[in-house]
Amino acid sequence: MLESINKIYSVGLYIRLSREDDDKNEMSESITNQKSLLLQYVKENNLRVYDIYIDDGYSGTNFDRPDFNRLMSDIEQGRVNMVVTKDMSRLGRDYIGTGNLIEKYFPEHNIRYIAVTDNIDTFLDSSDNDIAPFKAIMNDMYAKDISKKIKSSLKAKMKEGKWVGGRTPFGYDQDKEHKNHLVINEEQAIIVRRIFDMCLEGLSFFKIAKQLTNEGVKTPAQYYSFEWKSNYNLKYGKWHSKTIQDILTNQMYIGDMVQNRRSKINYKVKRIIKNNPKDFIVVENTHEAIIDKDIFYEVQKRLPKNVGRKEKKENHLLDGLLYCGNCGHRISITSRRKKDNRCYTICNYYRSYMKQRLCTTHSNNYDELEKVILNALKDVSLKYMDKKRIEEQVIKSADEKNNLSIKKDMDILENDIKQLNDNLDDIYIDKLNKVITEEQFERVKIKLENELNIKQKRYNELNNSLNHIMDKKAKNKVFDEYINTFLSMKEPSRELIIHLIDEIKIFEDKTINIKVTFNNNY
Repeated sequence: MLESINKIYSVGLYIRLSREDDDKNEMSESITNQKSLLLQYVKENNLRVYDIYIDDGYSGTNFDRPDFNRLMSDIEQGRVNMVVTKDMSRLGRDYIGTGNLIEKYFPEHNIRYIAVTDNIDTFLDSSDNDIAPFKAIMNDMYAKDISKKIKSSLKAKMKEGKWVGGRTPFGYDQDKEHKNHLVINEEQAIIVRRIFDMCLEGLSFFKIAKQLTNEGVKTPAQYYSFEWKSNYNLKYGKWHSKTIQDILTNQMYIGDMVQNRRSKINYKVKRIIKNNPKDFIVVENTHEAIIDKDIFYEVQKRLPKNVGRKEKKENHLLDGLLYCGNCGHRISITSRRKKDNRCYTICNYYRSYMKQRLCTTHSNNYDELEKVILNALKDVSLKYMDKKRIEEQVIKSADEKNNLSIKKDMDILENDIKQLNDNLDDIYIDKLNKVITEEQFERVKIKLENELNIKQKRYNELNNSLNHIMDKKAKNKVFDEYINTFLSMKEPSRELIIHLIDEIKIFEDKTINIKVTFNNNY
């Protein structure tokens, strides 16, 4: 029984159960047990219960809980002057927050706090109260330990390629039979495939988003409306460039599981931060792909050309390819002026920091610059093709001779490898028939296997060399087709230019440095 204290108490019974606690269901057994214990306690001590506050499924490491906030409000309004919990950990597991409540907040508001099983009563002079801070620290350490175990378990599943996230990527659903596996949502997958196709057609993020919005194509937010009830995209069905970029760069669409992209700062802080890409956990081929790998990586090559580009009335051939040779930042192209119908280039770094003079304008008449660059590219392409034709004539016979020599050596090695494998089979049969002893078998086996390994290694080296030559020829053939198409066109397309040019650097003294894609392929 409580010691007699001349005060009428209005009691708030506080009950909490975290997701990590056992036996949790809609109104879990643990909640029921806590409630029974507290009701029995107030009955035995003739206390009047004002209300029961229950937070089912909330961590004790933070105090932003619905019914806890309601309890605090009732305390502020003077409706509750005693708080009773099963133990201190139900109040909270953050020792700083719990200590502040017990040692400052409750005394300031003249609140009597009782933790039944911990024998804590803040209105009594008891040795149990003296050790309350240490119990708070132990509860905090328990929460930290639980957090570590959960993180470790989740990361282990991630490394196994199991899906452990909440909302699935747009285009996928959680497999109903295996919750850690993803299956394609065909309705959404059609939209994903179309976005990749539109990017390959040369459309920017903004244009793709605008076209999908105009056509009334459902946004990811509209599909997940049960989660984002107040989202702007949901209300207006508006696609945004960032959404398009996120879809086009998501490796999940080629069947690879990519997780651990984000994490909480620690077990006490809710804020989510983005992890460094090197900390992502990637497991290949865990689910069915929506996008073919060749298409995905082709799109990735083009994406840097789109980043940061605002939609303009006129799309320029060299948009996204121009860089400042002095500071390394992008050079953008301005809209056409009404007075002279011209557009100009300007260094983005200069434009952002004009007053600091961190760079210069790098201003050029864009139309004239484009002509100069196309003519320079034409000269480089012609020289490349002429040089290639001459070199091909010189080395063609040598290449053919070299390839024939490699193939001949490979044929010899292949026969040797087959013979060695046959010999290994023969000595094994001899051992079984007791023609040779176990010791003789082991000695001959080791010798044959060593010789086999040497010849197999040499065969693999020759095969890789031959494949490299063939791949190089195939790659050169693709670039030859691009170059021939470019040379035959009066007005080349942007898609073709992207295939031929990596970047163009423009220096303050008007020097232009064009980095072409085909120089390193021959």
